[in-house]
Parts: sequence; C-alpha cells; structure tokens
Amino acid sequence: MEGPTDDPLVCQLRQQQVKNFFMALLVSQGRPMVQMGDEVRRTQRGNNNTYCQDNELSWYDWDLVNREAGLLRFVRKFLAFRRGSFLFTDRHFWGEPGSATLIWHGVELHQPDFGEDSHSLALELIHSGSAEHLHVIFNAYWETLDFSLPVLPDGLLWRRLVDTAQPSPQDFPDLPQPLADPMCPVAARSTVILIADQPPTEPAAVDEER
Repeated sequence: MEGPTDDPLVCQLRQQQVKNFFMALLVSQGRPMVQMGDEVRRTQRGNNNTYCQDNELSWYDWDLVNREAGLLRFVRKFLAFRRGSFLFTDRHFWGEPGSATLIWHGVELHQPDFGEDSHSLALELIHSGSAEHLHVIFNAYWETLDFSLPVLPDGLLWRRLVDTAQPSPQDFPDLPQPLADPMCPVAARSTVILIADQPPTEPAAVDEER
C-alpha cells in the first residue's frame, strides 16, 4: 500500500522497516548521512528535490517529534551507542591489522547467502583492541527464522541490544536482555543486534544481624 493509511498492520510494518533501514546504515562502516527529519519519518511525498518548494513538502513538521517519539528515541540511543563504540569510531577498515575482525554468517554459522534471492544475512564484529563483540542479524524473509549463534568464551553470553520487531522501548531496552539459547529467533522483516557481555552477578547476601 502506498500513501497515507490508518491500517494498523501497514503502519506497524512501515515503522519496523524504517528502523531496519536505519540499522543497515548505522552498522555500516563510515560516517552515516541522513536527511533531516528521517529520525521522525518526515516525508517529502516522493519528491527528492524540494529546494524550490516553499510549502509543506520542504517544511519540517515539528509535530512529528511527539508523534514519532518512539522512533526518535530508538535512533538517538543507537547513535549514542555508536559514538561510544570502538567498532564504529575506528578509522581503519574492518579486517586490517589492529582493527575489527568481520565474519559473515547466515542462518547457519559461516554460511552467508550473498545470492540475488537471499533474504537473510548476519555478520559478527570483534574488535581486537577492545572487548567489543557484536552479532548483527538481518531477516528480510516474511517468516521468523532461527539463527545459529557463535559460541562465546567462558564467562560471556549474548544479550539482545536491538530488536526492530519490538515496539518502543523494547526495540532498544535500557538493559539488554540475555539469551540462554544457542539459537536466536528473529521475526519476519526485522533486525536483531546482539552484544557479548558478562552474565549478571548475583546480589550479595545481606547480613540481617548487622
């Protein structure tokens, strides 16, 4: 469906796809460039050249900031994560000595599908100069797919940092959720980003006699 709609399924999928496109851009190496208003779904109604349009096609609708608060939060949080990451601030190309190791995967480990009809892809990023380790999964298929996860060293587990299939704020929770299973189900047309982290520590016992 094209154009304005109140269909909740279409609106939900559009919102999810916007987040997917942001993830495809923001997990790429290099400086991301976006159009002002992309973070709140600003539209030019298909016109890609509005420099001479002094009307609503080129104006910024500030009502979108409140209307799309969930998407704005999502973009802000990932940009903040990106700025603080060695993986995305490293000036060396991934794969060069001293930079990140890039490993391509698919639904199965070490089996990426780069074919024209591929609907799934995953990549593992490991920064040799820090403890950063990400696993990024793209599922463009119309059904949920189960992705195999790389085995982590003892003392580490995968946490779900991003899941574009979830509504705000669960799409980028303040506390990444741990995964206990070696398989990660990824919903249709969604992106999941996992981060290797230490398991949560048990709270210290309280001595009630003190």
